[in-house]
Amino acid sequence: MENQFFKAFISLFVAIDALGALPFLVGLTKKLSEEDRKSLIYRATGSALLIGLIFIFGGRAIFNFLGITESDFRVAGGLLLLVFAIRDLLDSSSHQGAAAPTRVGIVPIAVPLMMGPAALTTLMVGTEQYGLIITILSLLINLAIVWVMFARAGWIVNKLGEDVSDAVTKIFSLLIAAIGVMLIRSGLIEMFNL
Repeated sequence: MENQFFKAFISLFVAIDALGALPFLVGLTKKLSEEDRKSLIYRATGSALLIGLIFIFGGRAIFNFLGITESDFRVAGGLLLLVFAIRDLLDSSSHQGAAAPTRVGIVPIAVPLMMGPAALTTLMVGTEQYGLIITILSLLINLAIVWVMFARAGWIVNKLGEDVSDAVTKIFSLLIAAIGVMLIRSGLIEMFNL
């Protein structure tokens, strides 16, 4: 059972990729106060947990009802990541502090940064491979780790300084764009069996 949990935990940890998303989060929340940022992260984590549980219990049924495949979901998630990354790369002032924290907390922090296509697909597959309890426990522990990391984002900005933080954010926005393209590509390859 420990081995099963470890596999479920690691696969979800990699799918969420909190380390890779951290600089993107810093860029999105840079204009917020530390208190607002922590409140936003708390709400986003709660939203991600709710979405994760919905997909654990009803993801396949939702996909079947709507006629959506996992490939469709990958392409849609990839497009979202690509749009947010391009927006950040081209105009950093377009989203930093422009949107209300509650709205930013759900999109893109909860979805697709915390619960993107890879994480949601991993949860659906995990229930079949490892069982319901192990998958839920893996989700809870992963989201606790993500919450701690994202809540410390302000400390990272202070340590790096504004200029270095901006540069790192741009580099990681480029990586987020590449991840978006990779999700789109993998979804299209599955769709057309290339």
